[in-house]
Amino acid sequence: MNFHLPSPTAIALAFGLVAFSPISYSQTNSDGETTVAQATSKQRSRGEDRAIRPFKAHIPQAQIDDLRRRILATQWPERETVADSSQGVPLATMRELANYWATGYDWRKVEAKLNALPQFITEIDGLDIHFIHVRSKHANALPLVINHGWPGSIIEQLKIIDPLVNPAAHGGTAADAFHVVIPSMPGYGFSGKPASTGWGPERMGRAWDELMKRLGYTSYVAQGGDWGAFVVDQMGLQAPAGLLAIHTNMPATVPADVDKALLAGAPAPAGLSAEERLAYAQLERTFKQVDYARLMGSRPQTLYGIADSPVGLAAWLLDHNDADAQPAATVAAALKRTSSATGELTRDEILDNITLYWLTNTGVSASRLYWEYKGGFFNAKGVSIPVAVSVFPGEQYEAPLSWTERAYPKLIHYNKLDKGGHFAAWEEPWLFAAELRAAFRSLRQ
Repeated sequence: MNFHLPSPTAIALAFGLVAFSPISYSQTNSDGETTVAQATSKQRSRGEDRAIRPFKAHIPQAQIDDLRRRILATQWPERETVADSSQGVPLATMRELANYWATGYDWRKVEAKLNALPQFITEIDGLDIHFIHVRSKHANALPLVINHGWPGSIIEQLKIIDPLVNPAAHGGTAADAFHVVIPSMPGYGFSGKPASTGWGPERMGRAWDELMKRLGYTSYVAQGGDWGAFVVDQMGLQAPAGLLAIHTNMPATVPADVDKALLAGAPAPAGLSAEERLAYAQLERTFKQVDYARLMGSRPQTLYGIADSPVGLAAWLLDHNDADAQPAATVAAALKRTSSATGELTRDEILDNITLYWLTNTGVSASRLYWEYKGGFFNAKGVSIPVAVSVFPGEQYEAPLSWTERAYPKLIHYNKLDKGGHFAAWEEPWLFAAELRAAFRSLRQ
């Protein structure tokens, strides 16, 4: 997010998403599918091509070998001078992760998972957009476009696809089914990299509406967390014909007077309830933990190191805060988890996401959204269409019901969960999918 805000505390407000450079990779195979051959192709300069082209990911083995070589050639600094993570991601953590990344991790496994799903590329507003599109077998399924954030990608949503398109197999009913569309944001993953400014959440919102209509959906719902929450808020403000409602797991609910006090670093306004005072304290803490966002919001191009060093990229993507700690506690815990039968994050999933950034060379392009965005962050935006909100305890702040009802006057669902955090779909996929079913159920009746 771009932090053109009145104070350093205000600048601290970010944490999340993308934009910039030419597109990436692509060639067409004998079946007419676009495949990833290398991370260096060029955006087309001709008129927009509205065709929807099948896509398969295939990273050349030479790129994977180069990744391993670079990891093993890392020039390491000395260890931190403290016994905690207050100076950043600890050296021991990074060395252990790097050793596994270079010698035990297998990118081909997640590549196979991606290629087992229907993937496509289409040009919207002059930029190639990559997306997953999985249609439910249930005829009355509700079309849903899902938005990821930073430092995430479409990897975050892979575990929720089947519970959404095939709910009967996951504790739901056929009446709760969705057709699922998951785009890679501009500058992320297999989508193109904008070569000029202007690809902020507002433009993405318009692009996703065009994408849904291009896919033949005359009515649909939208979901987002992290930067994706900004996109769906903008979609709510734009209120295009056919957008029935939005769901957010990082709602923007802060009243104007509270937001003003936070930006000024002032004490909480008088008269707040206990729940509202807790939210204020959580936001104060958040604003003190976003140094990474400050830099991406002001100097994203300076981050050459994350385009040149895999370990540098990995550390940068790991060093962000959540409600529990910085680096994010959920991600740090996942680095010690090699498998999970309950959907919890694992070490391989963390590396799947980081490796996608590396192989598509999107560390810097993904950082530019912090620079691109000129609006406010957790402040209420004035969305007037129906909105559903899920509040996870590990989020940046727990939005009180009182603020949420004022920020979203057509609130159709509000629920506070007892577990889960900033990467809710990634951390608690079954719980997250159940929330989406409940959130939009009233729209089906």
